[in-house]
Amino acid sequence: MRIVVLGVGNILLSDEGIGVRAIQELDRSYQLPPEVVLIDGGTSAMELLDDLANCDLLILADCVRAGNPPGTLLKLKDEEIPALFRTKLSPHQVGLPDVLATLLITHEAPKHTILFGVEPESLATGMDITAAVAATLPRMVEAIASEISTHGLAIRAAPRSPDQQLTRPPDFRHYRE
Repeated sequence: MRIVVLGVGNILLSDEGIGVRAIQELDRSYQLPPEVVLIDGGTSAMELLDDLANCDLLILADCVRAGNPPGTLLKLKDEEIPALFRTKLSPHQVGLPDVLATLLITHEAPKHTILFGVEPESLATGMDITAAVAATLPRMVEAIASEISTHGLAIRAAPRSPDQQLTRPPDFRHYRE
């Protein structure tokens, strides 16, 4: 089994970076088995094809504008996801549907795809996410970890000392230019 967790978004546009922040926190909080690959996709698109091809499960973490209150966590599975992409939801969205469509055409699509999206409050220029979205981040990370466990892979909380700062570099592939 190969699971890819893809965090996408632009960390320079406040809440738009929630997907990248989610995989950073997932990497800090859990010891993941080698079957799980974390990818910081940033705003990349076609560069991701090889990494996403033929995976058993693709978990997407992203900012999603769906008309809900800021900080709302949304979960969509498989065929529910394309319906969401009929309207522009985020600045980088043009690339992600193209990637998923290309994988379908080449018969390399993930067996299953799950999207965890958070409704943004702000897409203004800035490195910090808003309080509403920051409050949802732990739930998003927990939901992703639970989904990995549901698919039969054991994950454990990463050991931390009480005074440990979350400053170690992440162990995921980085595609941002």
